[in-house]
Parts: sequence; C-alpha cells; structure tokens
Amino acid sequence: MLRIHQIKLTLSESLDQLPVKIINKLHISSEDLLSWRIYRESLDARRAKDVHFTYCIDCRVKHEEQVLRKHFKDVSRVQEYRYAYPKKGVIGLTHRPVVVGFGPAGMFAALLLAQMGYCPLVIERGQCVEDRVRRVEDFWQNGKLDPQSNVQFGEGGAGTFSDGKLTTRSKDLRVHKVLEELVRFGAPQDILYTAHPHIGTDLLRDIVKRLREEIIALGGEVHFSSCLQDLIIEQGELRGIVVNDEEIPVDQLILSIGHSARDTYRLLHARGVTMHPKAFAIGARIEHPQTLINEAQYKTLCGHPRLSAAEYRLTHTASNGRGVYTFCMCPGGSVVPSTSMEGGVVVNGMSEHARDRENANSALLVQIRPEDYGEHALDGIAYQEALEKKAFVLGGGAYRAPAQRVEDFLKHRASTAMGSVQPSYALGVTPCDLHEVLPAYVTSAMEEAITAMDHKLKGFAMGDAVLTGVETRSSSPVRLERGKEDLQSLSVSGLYPCGEGAGYAGGIVSAAIDGIRCAEQIIAMFHYTKEAACD
Repeated sequence: MLRIHQIKLTLSESLDQLPVKIINKLHISSEDLLSWRIYRESLDARRAKDVHFTYCIDCRVKHEEQVLRKHFKDVSRVQEYRYAYPKKGVIGLTHRPVVVGFGPAGMFAALLLAQMGYCPLVIERGQCVEDRVRRVEDFWQNGKLDPQSNVQFGEGGAGTFSDGKLTTRSKDLRVHKVLEELVRFGAPQDILYTAHPHIGTDLLRDIVKRLREEIIALGGEVHFSSCLQDLIIEQGELRGIVVNDEEIPVDQLILSIGHSARDTYRLLHARGVTMHPKAFAIGARIEHPQTLINEAQYKTLCGHPRLSAAEYRLTHTASNGRGVYTFCMCPGGSVVPSTSMEGGVVVNGMSEHARDRENANSALLVQIRPEDYGEHALDGIAYQEALEKKAFVLGGGAYRAPAQRVEDFLKHRASTAMGSVQPSYALGVTPCDLHEVLPAYVTSAMEEAITAMDHKLKGFAMGDAVLTGVETRSSSPVRLERGKEDLQSLSVSGLYPCGEGAGYAGGIVSAAIDGIRCAEQIIAMFHYTKEAACD
C-alpha cells in the first residue's frame, strides 16, 4: 500500500476530486488506481487567502514497484495496520476477570476480554446510559443530584457528557483499534481520519449502549448500581471484592474507576494500595460567542459551508512559572453542571455532534503541584473538595455556579450582571468575584494568560466573555502505582490500576488504550474457557 502526503483541496473542491488528484500525483491511469482511503484530513487556515484541506491518502495501485521507482516526493510504502489480538496465556484462571468502572478504560478492557472469550464481569456504580441520561437531566433541570449516577458516574464515564473528543497525541497503534470499534458501534466514519475527531454527546450515548450489548452477547455481564465497597487481600494478593454487601471471589481485576471516585481512593489507601499525589489543574470555563471564534480563526471565510465551528488550543507560561492552557474546548456547546458531591459545584463542557449552539466554551486551567496542597496521597482530593464547596457557597446554593465577566475578572471587581454573552450553565449562575474561590496563584496566572491568549486569538479577552467556576476534575489528583511491564499494582498482585482515574490517561482514547493494554496483560498471562467463566 502507498501513502501519499500533501494532497490539497480548496474549499470549492469536493472529496470526489481526490481520485483525480491521486492519479495526477502518481502519473498513473484511472484503471491503475485499485482503491484509496483517507488516512488523515486537516484544515490549514493559517493564511486567510489560502485556506484549504490537506490530505494524507492510502491507496493500492497496479505496478506498485514501478510507481515507487519514480521517487515521487511525499509518496512511500506502508503496511496496513491490523490489530493483533494477544495470544492466550497458559495459567488457568479460577474466576472470570472483573472490571470495575465502565468508562472508556473499563469499556474497552471489557470489550477485548469478551472478544477473546473471557466473559468479564463489569461492576459500575452508576446507571446504564438510558437511565443515567434521565437522572442527569433531572439534575440539570431541577437540581436533584444523585451522588451515585451523574455526569461523573455511570455507563460511559464522564466522557458521555462531553464533546466526545477523540484527539490524542499517542502514537500507539491501538488508537486504530479504538476508533474502528467506535465506528462499528455507530460513530461517524470521519473520526478515522479527521485531525480533531469528535463524536458529540448525543451520538455517544447510543454507541456506549451498543458496545455494552456486544459485551453481554459475548458472554460478559454488566452490573449497574453496583459500588465497590471493599477489597479482600491476602498476603499481597487480591482474593475478592465486596459489592453491594456481597462478596465476590476475584483474582484478576482491572480497576478503571475514573478521576472522581473519591470514596474508592480512600478505600484503596486504607487497604494499602500504593498511591502518590500527582499534579493536576484547576480553573474555570471561559465562554465566548461561537461567531467570535469563527471570525478569529477563519477571517473573511467565516460562514463558508465547508467550514465547521472553529476550535482553538492555547497555552501560556505565567510569570509565577505555572503553565496555563485551554482544555476540552467545546465549539457550539454548553457549560454543564458536573458535580458528583453534594454541596459542591463543578463545571465541565459538552457539545452535541452538530456543535451548533450559540456559545463556545473551554476550560482555562492552571497547573497545580503536590507542594500546593500537601504530601499525603489524598491531600489533592481534599484540595479539590474545598474549592468545590467554596464555589457552592459563592454561587448561592442550589448548585448555581459562581460566574464573572472577563473584564471584571481582570480588574478584580465583582460582576453584578452578565453582558452580551449569556452563560449556558443549566442551573443558573450568580455574578461574583472568582478571586474569592480560586487561589491567588491561580487567578494571577489566569489573568496573564487571558491577555496573552488574546494576542493569539483576537477577542479571547472580550469583556463580556464569561468565566464560570470551578473546573477541578480535568484529571486525577492521585496516581495508583503499577509495574511498567505487568501493569499490576506494586502492592497488590492481580489488581490493575487503569485509565484516567489511576493517573495513566488523559482523555477518551488514551483511557481506552490503557484499558486494552491491561486486558492484554491478563490475556497473555492466563487462559479461561467460556464454560468455566459462565459456570
């Protein structure tokens, strides 16, 4: 197979033109082009007078060797990627593998185990996605929080109520496995090749359900409203777990709990599971009109039908040495109530696939180091909780969020009303001064960053843009230490800390990859028959 780089299409050219471009590039006839597909698509909008799409194409041609001997620039031979399923180990498992947590890491771990005949048992504290959506919507409309089933907990994990971003910097070939499975379960085909793929929360919900149905069809079980209460450990080896007051024998468990299972972190610490505090980030959501972002990015081509809602990714290093960056940018989306703790306020961003709402939003985050909050493994959790409780009080209760106009934030004065940008946070906001909830070393870094980012993205420091707080759950404040090779806990054999909650991932795809890696370790070491698993 050949890979061709740097094939360009103007905004007026359709995808139908790509075969012609391939033929012209390779100097072959149409009959010699056997097949082709897009490997990567990206939009180049750096120059307003030359906005275009750039493609990397994989194709099969007749007389491939002859084409290669022409030494065309940007043309090379590649091997087509096919995921290699691991060879099963030789040690027999007594009990089926258990997966705790059914976010991206847990879903893909369970899927691979099911595909290989291991009939996994999945334990998820939240509800199935159908019931979970109703529970979340009740919270957003009426302020009735369910601490066990919410934006953070339930089938699909926190990513189910997000933009569904699939961007990753990982070069791991398992990325293809993840994306291809998502397409098989109903994701748009273009996630396989777009530079910044996303699914959208509306499509993710059906995809998650279909993935679960396949796990069950292959012999797995998925138990919802089932919370891990305890670990049974004997001489450093996992022997069982307690779920909903029932003891379940277990010898291999993938722990993919997500970054908000604070009670589970405390349980793990009490049971001697090795963990350490880690850096994370906090801040607020910044919200602009989507038209402002489109105009800043596309200039005179703003509104062109080939151009989707514009995105951005910005970084800045503040004078106090802290990195500041935008995260989980949601074009045409909403800021959503995302707490899992009663008496706390947490915000996140969400978009549907169309990304067609009025506002754009992004987290504006500042790096937090362990020395900011203490040396104990659980001190970062306490730090987050304290901020969330302060935000609840400053918001006036009832899960209203504290919010401030950017102009007021930069001038250190409390907002008394919002301006032309209306906050999208569903439960309402309370105008305030966010300096009262966020530490000074965070707000000073945010102030610098807003001004600096305005030079990179015109309008970012718009006076009426809205900051809504607080965002504290972008990543885990804890790392559950594991072996580099076997991926098992350093202190408990048979326990595989996995995904974002364990400190080894930072998004949907990287978490899914980590779930696959943990499942591969179990498969490579052990074998298991369906008859034994389903006995």
